[in-house]
Amino acid sequence: MNYRPKKVKGVMEVLGQQELKQRKLDGMFLNIAKEISTMSHCQRAKVGAVLVKDSNIISFGYNGMPAGMDNCCEEASTTGGLVTKYQVIHAESNALLKAAKMGVSTVGTTMYCTLSPCKDCSKLIMQAGVERVVYLELFKRDEGAVEFLSKFIKVQKHDK
Repeated sequence: MNYRPKKVKGVMEVLGQQELKQRKLDGMFLNIAKEISTMSHCQRAKVGAVLVKDSNIISFGYNGMPAGMDNCCEEASTTGGLVTKYQVIHAESNALLKAAKMGVSTVGTTMYCTLSPCKDCSKLIMQAGVERVVYLELFKRDEGAVEFLSKFIKVQKHDK
């Protein structure tokens, strides 16, 4: 009788598998955020955000005008380009507001964003109890928002 002990997975192997699984989930939810960003009517930047709890999407948002307003997000600037209207609500804020409107708790969630959150969205994310933010690209006017947010919750850029 040959007795062969079952192969016991080492702690590092299990952790590696968990990290791989999380990385795959991160990629999937970021792809969903990219798809949601296509709903935006903004011309200069289309941004999407997805709020996830226990691997389930609880809310999502994209940048755009408040409900009931014209969906034109930009206006001509005096220098000839386009400038974003002050009324535009960012994708992250829209995702948080939608959850609040539906009475869904955002405590302990992960937010997936196509761009890193700005300063104002970072404050809202923190206050809403989001535990982790994963983003694809750094917001061009970051102004230290990622550094600020990283002091309080886990923030990471997703490497493709």
